[in-house]
Amino acid sequence: MRKSLAALTVTATALALAACSSSDSASDADTDSGSGSTAQEGDGDADSAGGEDITLWLMGGDTPEDLRTYLTDTYAEQTGGTLTIEEQSWGDALSKLTTALPDAANTPDVVEIGNTWSPTFTTVGAFTDISDMLGELGGDDLLQSFVEVGEVDGASYTVPYYFGSRYMFYRKDLYEAQGLSVPTTLEEFSETAAALTTDAQSGFYLGGEDWRNGISWIFAHGGELAVQEDGEWVSTLSDPNTIAGLEALQELYTSSSLAPVTESDSTPWVNINNNDATGAPEAATIMAPSWAHWSIGDLEPDPDDDTQQIAVWNDDVFGTYVLPGVDGGVAPVFAGGSNIGISASSTKQEGAKELLRIIFSPEYQELLGGAGLGPGNLEYVSSLGDDQFAVAMATSAEHSKLTPAAPGWAAVEGSGLLEEFFGKVNGGGDIPALAAEYDAQITPMLAG
Repeated sequence: MRKSLAALTVTATALALAACSSSDSASDADTDSGSGSTAQEGDGDADSAGGEDITLWLMGGDTPEDLRTYLTDTYAEQTGGTLTIEEQSWGDALSKLTTALPDAANTPDVVEIGNTWSPTFTTVGAFTDISDMLGELGGDDLLQSFVEVGEVDGASYTVPYYFGSRYMFYRKDLYEAQGLSVPTTLEEFSETAAALTTDAQSGFYLGGEDWRNGISWIFAHGGELAVQEDGEWVSTLSDPNTIAGLEALQELYTSSSLAPVTESDSTPWVNINNNDATGAPEAATIMAPSWAHWSIGDLEPDPDDDTQQIAVWNDDVFGTYVLPGVDGGVAPVFAGGSNIGISASSTKQEGAKELLRIIFSPEYQELLGGAGLGPGNLEYVSSLGDDQFAVAMATSAEHSKLTPAAPGWAAVEGSGLLEEFFGKVNGGGDIPALAAEYDAQITPMLAG
């Protein structure tokens, strides 16, 4: 059920999407600032965009510069309008979205949004209903788990922009020196990590507050973070299956990771690179999103700046594998990535729709894959290539899971409660007691 935009709470400080209706279409009022002129009526093609100047918000630096150039050039060619791309940092994106989306004079017209944030914003009418476009954007070929988190009451508001699943990067040389092979079960993984751990090296480097990687152990044991009961969302950290996953994670952290308890989802690739004075890595194994492979390798001087170093992948030293499940196969891992949608407050609806058509064109989808980003339309997943990274990415993505599609999930993420909880679990805390404590805090937030 849809709510008023003013009902949205997206962070622990209770930021609200104020002064905005829950309308699914743009206002007819003229504006001479921000997103600019009134949207023109049209038949949904480039001509109907009428040379509208629009703004696209991209989160972080994951979209490479050449892809941004393609979007701006193609939009200009097809519509005669100007596309301005503004990069927003993930750190303050929630507060910026909360302020900007309801404001027709200042809203971005098209917005990249974290996939796990989609339920929070779609349930309050922040995005335009694009159900009638779904077929031309990819339909059933779109990554369906991302489509689902962008739906409300059967209508589609955001669609998958790109995905990146998590898998394991490991030091082949260290495994071989210990006579160890790639593990085939989750228990074998724990045993392997423990065997590779020394006073100076983590067999598996995992920050104590890194819940995005840690939840894979919950999923692998059949647990969930939250479920719907009688139409209401409830936190399920106390579920027996979730507890089992947390206990396995706590044991793994204790036996195999030297990472700080207070470290969250950061840059574990710096720990696996051959980058200290002795040449010994600080980690034998890490878990990271697929795009991390560009940052992993033997560190060499940057040919363009000899004061910097670049990572050069070495197949003799580094390798990849997917996290195995409890009984073998592939463990469910958290799928990272983004959705994309049109601001309901935008007065440039036709221009925004034309940009979506460009983004979901075969040319751009293949550009995403070529940049190592999983294209939202799986018809073009072959553009990722057929190397070990593409294979691990596709395999782990096939078995991936998202966080709960609860309206208040963005508030949970923004609150820092998950970092607190996982840090205490990995710090040796009493898991059932902690689970009950944090269930009581998280459940009221899930309704949004």
